[in-house]
Amino acid sequence: MKTTLPPKGMRDFLPREKEIREYVMNEIRGVYRSSGFEEIETSYIENVENLTGGDGGENTKLIFKILKRGEKLNWSDAKEEDDLTDLGLRFDLTLPLVRFYSNNKNELPTIFKAIQMGPVFRAERPGKGRFRAFTQCDIDIIGDESNLAEVEIILTIARALKQLDINHFKIKINDRRVLKALVTGAGFTEAEFPDIAITLDKLDKIGKEGIVKELEGKSYDKTRIEALMTASDALKEKGLASIESMCLDGYENLKEIIEVVEALKETYDIVFDHTLVRGMGYYTSTIFEIEHSDLGYSIAGGGRYDKMIGKMIGSEVPAVGFSIGFERIVDLLMAENKLKHKQTKIALIYKDGNALTSVMKMSADLREAYSAVSVYKAKKKLGKQIEQLKKYGYDGVAVMDGELEVNLFDQTV
Repeated sequence: MKTTLPPKGMRDFLPREKEIREYVMNEIRGVYRSSGFEEIETSYIENVENLTGGDGGENTKLIFKILKRGEKLNWSDAKEEDDLTDLGLRFDLTLPLVRFYSNNKNELPTIFKAIQMGPVFRAERPGKGRFRAFTQCDIDIIGDESNLAEVEIILTIARALKQLDINHFKIKINDRRVLKALVTGAGFTEAEFPDIAITLDKLDKIGKEGIVKELEGKSYDKTRIEALMTASDALKEKGLASIESMCLDGYENLKEIIEVVEALKETYDIVFDHTLVRGMGYYTSTIFEIEHSDLGYSIAGGGRYDKMIGKMIGSEVPAVGFSIGFERIVDLLMAENKLKHKQTKIALIYKDGNALTSVMKMSADLREAYSAVSVYKAKKKLGKQIEQLKKYGYDGVAVMDGELEVNLFDQTV
């Protein structure tokens, strides 16, 4: 028997859920556009070599790959999975943007400010809050190597959250060059850096003892682990001052970005966090995340990726991006009942004896006053019909029965 459920990790949305999602997306889009970003759309499907060769970190293991078709699909000659696939679904919006820019750079301004909003796909194990298809809302600035790009992106994302009545969040910022210097300075090799960084990223969750235990479990020697923890403690205690004293690359950038955002911020904080990693291997320097006080995970993240475009066109182009975790934002707003926008959705119910022409004219008149009006013929059990409409998200009913009465459930006008 065929199932009526969507595949695991995928979702259907009821009308009210879809309405909420569209509202949130439009609010975010409006803030993005007000800062001069322009919206583009990229393909959901990419050539698989672009997806696997772009330093996508762990996400390269979660690609939905698409089998070759027709004569290209030759099972007998295939020695491994990649011999059977040539396309894949995008797992983020950054890699498609890099390809898009590389293909269209002659048609775009020198400094290009892009908006991308749409679904991405990851073949991960479904669980609570973890889906195989989810929406991202990205902004990126390509072509600007200055700190203006980071500052503008951070402030724009913060304004988008404020527009949605999300306040009192924390922006964490780091520089991967500082992180790499911390790790290699403790005696680890550059080849070991990605693995060490992923473990160090868990410091706020499992604590110093947990980090040591995990690194020892990976057979790293205790001397280097101890040196790493000592350096980490010093960075945590002295913050940016310790970076300055160590003459590490990234200090001046972090200092200016933090100072500017600090001067302009409102109901949020920006802090240096030397353990912030971000999973994507394509980040080159500045990285940032936003965490909400009521949640145990980030609601936005991004960073600078100055080398990605160069891999496609042969010359480096600076780039930085920030992505809002759309699904987490929607869940947070619904949990806190902070959806301040609400359409006034009216059901126009007409009884026998009303000419259909008059009914449709009345619906047109009502649409001048209310954001949405649907027309229904009255059922025998009118009270039950009205209760069902209320349940389905209507804010009121207008009953045509000789005269018209608009009832907004709590008041009559």
